[in-house]
Amino acid sequence: MPNFANNPDRSSWLHVDSQSDFPIQNIPFGVFLTRDDIITIGTRIGDTAIDLGALHQLGYFDGIPLTDDIFLQDNLNDFIADGRQTWRAVRNRIAELFDDNNPALKTNVKHKEIVLFRLDEIEMQLPVQIGDYTDFYASKEHATNVGTMFRGKDNALMPNWLHLPVGYHGRSSSIISSGIPIRRPKGQTLPPGAESPVYGASKAVDFELEMAFITTDANDLGDSIPIEEAESYIFGLVLFNDWSARDIQRWEYVPLGPFLGKNFASSISPWIVTLDALEPFRVESPKQSPTPLEYLQYKGKKSFDINLEVAIKPEHHKETIVSRSNFKYMYWNMAQQLAHHSVNGCPVNAGDMMGSGTISGPTPDSYGSMLELSWKGEKPLQLSDGSERKFINDNDTVILRGHSIKEGLRIGFGEVRTKLLPSH
Repeated sequence: MPNFANNPDRSSWLHVDSQSDFPIQNIPFGVFLTRDDIITIGTRIGDTAIDLGALHQLGYFDGIPLTDDIFLQDNLNDFIADGRQTWRAVRNRIAELFDDNNPALKTNVKHKEIVLFRLDEIEMQLPVQIGDYTDFYASKEHATNVGTMFRGKDNALMPNWLHLPVGYHGRSSSIISSGIPIRRPKGQTLPPGAESPVYGASKAVDFELEMAFITTDANDLGDSIPIEEAESYIFGLVLFNDWSARDIQRWEYVPLGPFLGKNFASSISPWIVTLDALEPFRVESPKQSPTPLEYLQYKGKKSFDINLEVAIKPEHHKETIVSRSNFKYMYWNMAQQLAHHSVNGCPVNAGDMMGSGTISGPTPDSYGSMLELSWKGEKPLQLSDGSERKFINDNDTVILRGHSIKEGLRIGFGEVRTKLLPSH
């Protein structure tokens, strides 16, 4: 099925600001609570939220094979499980309905009152029920920086890193949507110079600038996903702040990896931007050397040019942008990550989420964590209010943003905004 929702010449009868992340060519998917306390699946054009459940009930998706309740749910899992042909058909129909040249809904005042909402009339929810969450460690710059800090420059990358996408299984129950505050976590740490650990609140809470992709049902137990088919099982992407407590993590991670230092919270942006919408922004991936094994070899452009930024906003003060990076820096791309994840027969389900790992670029201002930006706290960052940060302070709000832009077309993710509250 053609993907004509991406037509760059299309404009909407809904107002869209020139700097909006959500033109009619985006058509992301999310879940929100309406002004009538009804939960529904929806999309967004400009600053208008659109109730897809109501659109479906009014007959605007006639001809597309959808169940009656497909959009009347509190998550996108069933819709995602319907597969790419359905996602594409729905996006194409939405693009038709809101095209400036289509009067069908544009002139129907009664229907518009039912399906359209201002953003201040809705409350965004977690868009999917995340059954499983995997986090990768796929940025060469980030892995090199962290390895250099703790093992020295000559041993920065572990022997396996250039041969496979390193990852670990995270905790899905603590994944939250943008706007929900988190508490400073507690756990065991080993203070510098101490011989025994102590229990208490982390003194080194950090953000991690990541993106994450959401999958659909892909394979049965025992079967693997060929790399050339991997992208057909990726629904879309979100911004992802995979919070870390570096001091807890440092004490606990050997030999099995992250645990309490990572599982206390991870924040995602509420609108899932489809892979279809990002199609115009494909770019070449970084050159890989040595050549990966055959099951990880791919053809074509598998990376995406997505500009990313992180801001820290102290309470009662303006924000300071502390990092500007790009998703295209990822050494291991999403197709490779999904192919590797399933090569041993691990089944992938609708609503599973896979994080990219911290995205760091080649320059200090493009590093994707405070661990790197302040270099273990040795080089504190100065914010615009004059205060300094080695890591994140209580009552700081961390904001991640991301967008792609090419030839005047801008497709974005909005933001994921999370406030760190003091520990209990």
